[in-house]
Amino acid sequence: MIRKLLLLLLISCTAAAQTPASSSQRWSADQANSWYEKQPWLVGANFIPSNAINELEMFQAATFDPAINDKELGMAESIGMNTVRVFLQDQLWQQDAKGFTQRLDTFLGIASKHHIRPLLVLFDSCWESDPHLGPQHPPIPGVHNSGWVQSPGKARLRDPSVEPQLQAYVVGIVGAFAHDDRILGWDVWNEPDNRGGDKIEDVAAKVERVDTLLPQAFAWARSVHPIQPLTSGLWVGVWDDAAQESETTKIQLRESDVITFHNYGWPEEFEALIKSLQKQGRPVICTEYMARGAGSTFDGSLPVAKKYHVGAINWGLVAGKTQTYFPWDSWRRPYVDEQPTVWFHEVFKQDDTPYRQREVDLIRELTGRGDHRQFIPMVGLGS
Repeated sequence: MIRKLLLLLLISCTAAAQTPASSSQRWSADQANSWYEKQPWLVGANFIPSNAINELEMFQAATFDPAINDKELGMAESIGMNTVRVFLQDQLWQQDAKGFTQRLDTFLGIASKHHIRPLLVLFDSCWESDPHLGPQHPPIPGVHNSGWVQSPGKARLRDPSVEPQLQAYVVGIVGAFAHDDRILGWDVWNEPDNRGGDKIEDVAAKVERVDTLLPQAFAWARSVHPIQPLTSGLWVGVWDDAAQESETTKIQLRESDVITFHNYGWPEEFEALIKSLQKQGRPVICTEYMARGAGSTFDGSLPVAKKYHVGAINWGLVAGKTQTYFPWDSWRRPYVDEQPTVWFHEVFKQDDTPYRQREVDLIRELTGRGDHRQFIPMVGLGS
């Protein structure tokens, strides 16, 4: 009997040693690939409810709206999506850690109800460099993503005294959900070396500071032993030649358990990037694509992603306050007097009907999931 118990204990310890969650180190390629083999083909959207202009408005107590999250995640499920990428913001933790955690838990419960596992983004270098809590400004008419905010933002990023707050946020929020299988993974920093809304003359100092904090952010997250993988998506520059890679790219490739990337180009470019990244020997997921006017479409890119068993998360789900159905050139020429010839992002209109029926049919067809009967749009009520 004792020998049997010892044998069981040995087997248990060996299994634990092979589990990524048992280590505070980067997953091995074998561990990452083993995790990925257990996942269904991942298809989803970068998600923010249509009544929120940014991640602060999505999660602040005064504007957090479970009902609209439920409805719109149901729409995602109805077309075969099984994941969404969702942005968090460090000031939400600083303001009210308990309340933010509870609201995120509620959101995860809603997502789980719809068989959707989110990829959660911790930091973001894009857009408004001076984010603030409280009421957010209304959308600027005709402008793409006119209210999105960075995390932590310019001042907090460059202030060394804020670093313990950033660490507390990462350790606190990842730690709260480190063993929660409702979460797909953690995207540690979105486009870390993006200029965003910063001045050109400030970019070098910003990137230098980010390159210092990025590996620390990975280490903070790993310190609480999450069962979910960590990543940071490649988005610009050379990714397969060490001599030409930026320092930021080197860090992202060195630290990520699974490789994620962004691409808004034509399907030929999309396929070439997938092939180059698969040389890393790790799972590959595209966490941003689909910009119709730039040549990135569901029709062109999604079949390629399926061919290579690469996860695909497009930008946008339901047209709303982010206004990302307007193209990027709206920053210079707002679409006030006319509408774009082709919508840039988004799958559904504000009346909850598909922008293009063939697209949602294709997603259902390629995923083998979803059912239009799961969601019956209430035309005229909209969001």
